[in-house]
Amino acid sequence: MSISIDPHALVGSKAQLGENVCVGAFSTIEDDVVIGEGTWIGPHAHIANGTRLGRNCKVFPGAVVGGPPQDLKYDGEPTTLEIGNNVIIRECVTLNRATVETGKTIIGNDCLFMAYTHVAHDCRVGNNVIIANCAPLGGHVHLGDYVIIGGLTPVHQFVHIGDHAMVGGGFRVVKDVPPYILCGQEPLCFEGLNVIGLKRRGFSAKSIEMLDKAYRLIYRSNLNVSQAVARVKEEVEQVPEVKNVLDFIAGSKRGILTGHPHR
Repeated sequence: MSISIDPHALVGSKAQLGENVCVGAFSTIEDDVVIGEGTWIGPHAHIANGTRLGRNCKVFPGAVVGGPPQDLKYDGEPTTLEIGNNVIIRECVTLNRATVETGKTIIGNDCLFMAYTHVAHDCRVGNNVIIANCAPLGGHVHLGDYVIIGGLTPVHQFVHIGDHAMVGGGFRVVKDVPPYILCGQEPLCFEGLNVIGLKRRGFSAKSIEMLDKAYRLIYRSNLNVSQAVARVKEEVEQVPEVKNVLDFIAGSKRGILTGHPHR
């Protein structure tokens, strides 16, 4: 099967389209674009300069992929948006390329961006991430692998969310969210370990037990973060997942979210 371009689409003469790419009616693909094999671009989508879109992706109507950053310091410099394979970009999603500060907005493989979500400039999004409807990421946000963000949940610029964390819908994320946890409430706070998600993804019973013990010290012991981290290092077996938690906390610039105020 060859490349299929609807006669009503506009595709730049320098754009690079892989085998079996399909471009729908009234879509626009600019010159400095690379699209991997098997990717489907639905009607009325716009793929802007600087976009590098992987294999077997789907871009639905009204999406704008690779648009310039919404940053007043940006002055038209060449930057990119790099998207992995098997990514689904639903209706009216906006994914921005980077500023010159990092040069690249990066999105991993097997992600789902539901309708009206937004990924701002210089973000780093891991693999297998799901962002539900109308949830925007501010600039320089980092999401780990298997992060899930509920609908209508804005994520403040520079926030980091760790691997396998799940954020409920309709909240605001203004602090870093450590890996493997569930969080909700207003203001956003720790709600517990993401046990169901971890079991589904094959984490061992021992790893889950050690994570639970670590987070009980961090969030349920009335210790400050430094004291809790010290106790975790002393009392909890340092399985890779616990080390990941400690590394995340050590690298946090905005500080991690708090525990439930009534517990």
